[in-house]
Amino acid sequence: MLKDPYGRPLKSIRVSVTQRCNLKCFYCHREGEDPSWKDEMTPNEMQKIISVASSFNIGKVKLTGGEPLIRKDIVEIVEKIHSIPGVKEVSMTTNGTLLSKYAYDLKKAGLARVNVSLDTLIKEKYWQITGVDAFDSVVSGILEARDVGLNPVKVNMVLLKGLNEDEVSRMIDFTKRNKIILQIIEFEYPYENETYRKYHLSPDAVEELLAKISERVTIREMHHRKRYHLSGGGEVEVVRPMHNTEFCRYCNRIRLTSNGKLKPCLFRNDNLVDIVGPLRKGATDDELKKLFLEAVKRREPYFK
Repeated sequence: MLKDPYGRPLKSIRVSVTQRCNLKCFYCHREGEDPSWKDEMTPNEMQKIISVASSFNIGKVKLTGGEPLIRKDIVEIVEKIHSIPGVKEVSMTTNGTLLSKYAYDLKKAGLARVNVSLDTLIKEKYWQITGVDAFDSVVSGILEARDVGLNPVKVNMVLLKGLNEDEVSRMIDFTKRNKIILQIIEFEYPYENETYRKYHLSPDAVEELLAKISERVTIREMHHRKRYHLSGGGEVEVVRPMHNTEFCRYCNRIRLTSNGKLKPCLFRNDNLVDIVGPLRKGATDDELKKLFLEAVKRREPYFK
């Protein structure tokens, strides 16, 4: 298995297929991408690059954005990636606004599971966070994804001070009732600006609540995050990326930006490796593999 200089095995690749989005969430970190990057990879380019990753036994692929479903060729992208020998799972993170339209076709194309961003169950608050009146569409998309057999369906709830910390119990009930998994995520940002300071909230109180209502707690391999198995059914995961050495120590993913650069860490843009540029100039498989290995070589924990 491929490992970085810190002994961390590489098991997954997170692929941003676009920076474009139909929401305007005030806290969006754009997967750590610079907003000036406008170019987007083609489905064939993604397929080739992920084939390189797969040759190193990296078998899990997560598609992200921006909003992946903005791309009219998203089903083709899933099909091409799913067809790569060695790819064991294709999943997606989406805002859910278009998920009702695409869920069945995505499942048929080979998508295994989906994470849907939903920070609140209050329509007015949803508009306040996203700038768009799309709450009903998102909820419909979540339920449609579950009904077509995407499994698991997870709801991503970013914890925001002064906005939604009082909705945790309600969100737990919603996800438990609909047989989906809740993932509560600490607000993360590449640097601690005014927005971060205003809305960042430690998940400590949430974890104390979960400990009281859970029958057992397990530790996931990815980032060493905790999964709370609730009494009477239901699961909640807590993701703590900020100032967390455990999170970085157990990171087993590499990223591919929407414009075709290998990105060793969410929080850095000073160590990228361009792979789509050489691919477009006719680079051989061996040359592409060397670029991939160079990106892995540049991986290091952000929080040490």
